[in-house]
Amino acid sequence: SSASQSSMIIRGSYFPLDVSLSILQWTADRAQNLLPSSLYDWCMGLFFSCKRTVEVLIVGGFIFLWIISPVVVCWLPVVLCLTPLWWTVPLYAAWMVYDWDTAKTGGRPIGMCRENIGWNLFADYFPLKLVKTADLDPERNYIVGSHPHGVLSIGACATFLTESTGFSKLFPGMTANILTLNGQFWFPLRREFGFAIGGAESSRASLKWSLRNPGKGRAIGIVFGGLNESLMARPGRHDLKLLNRRGFCRFALQFGADLVPLYHFGENELFDQAVGIDEQNVKNMQARIRNLIGFCPPLPLGRSLLNLPWGGILPYRKPVTSVMGAPIRVDRVDNPTDLEVDLLHQKYCDALVELFEKHKSLYNVPEDQHINFY
Repeated sequence: SSASQSSMIIRGSYFPLDVSLSILQWTADRAQNLLPSSLYDWCMGLFFSCKRTVEVLIVGGFIFLWIISPVVVCWLPVVLCLTPLWWTVPLYAAWMVYDWDTAKTGGRPIGMCRENIGWNLFADYFPLKLVKTADLDPERNYIVGSHPHGVLSIGACATFLTESTGFSKLFPGMTANILTLNGQFWFPLRREFGFAIGGAESSRASLKWSLRNPGKGRAIGIVFGGLNESLMARPGRHDLKLLNRRGFCRFALQFGADLVPLYHFGENELFDQAVGIDEQNVKNMQARIRNLIGFCPPLPLGRSLLNLPWGGILPYRKPVTSVMGAPIRVDRVDNPTDLEVDLLHQKYCDALVELFEKHKSLYNVPEDQHINFY
């Protein structure tokens, strides 16, 4: 068991800090032959305890970035205006205006931000895994439907915005990114991080740009269910908001982009949402907020940072396995009819159901649970 533990310390990455962990791996391998078995086991236990603590802190940072930081950065300009650094506010505002269209042109992905030991530890927390069922031809473009949304789309983020699950190694020659809610790029500073990991806004202009650049070998992840589906996320449920989502099929036909179903088994198990004993009251409150301000963030309930009994907003440590299905070949049609769009939509839904039913028994989904389309 000690030997298997030492081989699990790290996974490969191109980030410079991984060099230090490679040295640590080498040291652990040599120490196994030099130290008494009991002392070595104690040292490895201490190491893995520290590793799990770091995983919690990294996941906590992820939650802070996507849930709490929008509130912080909205107040930051006000605070800075009361300090000698007031000049940074108009300067950054001018930069945001100048840089506004970057959200429509694929962001500014930086390899170091997408692939590093931090993301590997993030994936190990759950753990996260990507399963390939068919090849993707780098001479084609693909629109990848990511299901379900879950509360925070953690499986989708890991698959398309990082190399923690090894997308580029499983699908060589492919360039991955994800289109997400436009409002994610309205917040100062945080938008820069979103661009650095390859995020872009979910809009017609953004999708058109991604399908045309670099021209081939593009895998564009889209969580079709959006925010509405995130409010439906519950453990033990597989509810997808897809029946009235047909725009992606029209784009696929217009650009000749193949469609690929992707299902994240375990995504809905990472959080609870219903607070209290009356789930319907919670849903009614969320509906009122959505009607008032145009959207409603989910109300996640998970584990606490210190593992306290009353919970918190960290996701539970539960595995998420993202299974990438076989591509659906789509021939280009400049002006697709509604019938052609409907037929492709039905074909995609059937492929998604087939993918789910074929693999659910491998990932602890009971036989009587099925996908429900809304």
